[in-house]
Amino acid sequence: MPLRATLLGHPLSLLGFPLLPLAATLLLSGCQFSPSQENGVQHSAHDPMQSAPPITRGLDAEGLRSLLAAELAGQRGDYRYASQGYLDAARRYSNPALAERATFAARFGNDAALMEASAIRWRELAPQAELPNRLLATLSLQRGDWLDSLEQRLAIAQAGGNGEIAAFSEAAVAEEAPLNLLIQPLRDYLAQPSAQQNEFYSDVLLGAALIESALGQTRQAQQHLDQVTQRSPDSAALWLAKARLASETGDHRGAQRAAQQGLDLAPDDVRFILMLAQAEIRLNNIAAAEAQTNALLDTHGGNEELRIALAQLYLEEGHSEPAYRLLQPLVGQDSAPEIVYFLLGAIAQSQEEVDNALLYYRQVQGGNEFLPARAAAARMLIENDRLLDARAMLRIERMRHDAYFGELVMLEIQLLDEFNLQEDASALLDREITRTPDDTSLLYLRAMRAWEAGNIEAMERDLRQILQTEPDNADALNALGYTLADLNLQGRLEEARDLIERAYEKDPSNPAILDSMGWVYFRLGKPNDALAWLESAYAQMPDQEIAAHLAEVLNALGRSEEARQLIERILQRASYHPQIDDLLKRHPELTPVSTP
Repeated sequence: MPLRATLLGHPLSLLGFPLLPLAATLLLSGCQFSPSQENGVQHSAHDPMQSAPPITRGLDAEGLRSLLAAELAGQRGDYRYASQGYLDAARRYSNPALAERATFAARFGNDAALMEASAIRWRELAPQAELPNRLLATLSLQRGDWLDSLEQRLAIAQAGGNGEIAAFSEAAVAEEAPLNLLIQPLRDYLAQPSAQQNEFYSDVLLGAALIESALGQTRQAQQHLDQVTQRSPDSAALWLAKARLASETGDHRGAQRAAQQGLDLAPDDVRFILMLAQAEIRLNNIAAAEAQTNALLDTHGGNEELRIALAQLYLEEGHSEPAYRLLQPLVGQDSAPEIVYFLLGAIAQSQEEVDNALLYYRQVQGGNEFLPARAAAARMLIENDRLLDARAMLRIERMRHDAYFGELVMLEIQLLDEFNLQEDASALLDREITRTPDDTSLLYLRAMRAWEAGNIEAMERDLRQILQTEPDNADALNALGYTLADLNLQGRLEEARDLIERAYEKDPSNPAILDSMGWVYFRLGKPNDALAWLESAYAQMPDQEIAAHLAEVLNALGRSEEARQLIERILQRASYHPQIDDLLKRHPELTPVSTP
């Protein structure tokens, strides 16, 4: 009888016959995988393997074992094990459909590292496939690696697909990504003679224009927009980019015209509504802007989200009264979003109505705005020489909202530090820990403050106390283990490794723990063992601290040029890089040639 399996309900033949494609769809937004019929996939009741002959070629015993184990794991819901089995098989047999299945299983198992490894193998085996590049682009973006995400998207565009470059650029501008680093790959792509033949060439032009506009490179941005105008004059994205470029250059009348043109093409696109309102406000046509936005709200059925967005826009432009009028209809509704009261507090504060602002801020009962509202209220009171009122308010809020107790304590400590009242902050932290000695979040905060002050003994004492209550607390295990490793304390490196290994057992995909593991192996004089851990950590979280560790290990292994290239990438991406600076002080020979 031929081997059959039903991971996610799909039959699978094994290498002796073509593998059926997985019935799943990878969406760019969040890269969601879905095996359901609702996403357009039709499941057949007929199993084409029912009458297939037994497999007589293509599998050896080890391969058969791996695939059986993977299929059974998938049926049990152990998607991580299933994914690893399919990935091993894909490496063994170079079959792209196995790598595809490994990727889907990793997604269901919510294992980002395994998903990335599977997608990379899938791309290696099927270079023309668009889905692995799309997935890798999103994974890169999730970990903050904008450059790698862009490169994956450009690969999609190069192959004739839609890399959604304009949407990517819009997000990059909004999130203050390293735009100087991102513009060059876009220009390199556009400079290729063959690029103009690609279907989504205009999308790349728009992406470049959006970033150039944000960088103040208006001449280059305008040139790219002129090209798009010739190729796709009815593109709504074109008019959005034109409106933004005009706004960036202070041409508010031009922004108004472009936004209106875009709104005519896409009447339901809120971005054009906001751009048009912004242009009217900046032209000081407040009455006209209000009349227009009210008409738009009537057209959109009084859309609550649009009303709030417009109110935020008025506030950002310094017009609190129109913002208040937009929000007023939402006040008192049972379903009014918490942000309404947060914005009303900001309006009252801008009008120097401190007590009214305090009332509004305290009406925020939960959600993402709860802590920002208390922070804004306390900061407002302190700035008005009412420190005692601010602290009393936070103390009462801790009593009223027990679920936010620890976070409110930490908020007060942060504010006291901000206003150079460190002694008061430390006293508050000590007092609250005395009252709640098993509050691990407060103990951890005190441990980190002790570390910043150079009091390693106090730090270790608090971390040990956490581990008495929660022996498997991965954060505490890792913090203590990493500190012992980083200080390179003789006689305690093995202890550091034991602590980090315990943290890894509890949280094996945490890049901070992977970094600690690599670093302790380096301190133990085992750079070869350290390398794989640090490369894995950097792949998931390419920050400067992990990069500094990886560069130092590469240098110790005689791979100094790779270390310099890594350092150069970090220096290009960040203006503040103390860990890299410290590394270069100890190893000046690693300074990139292009660094002044």
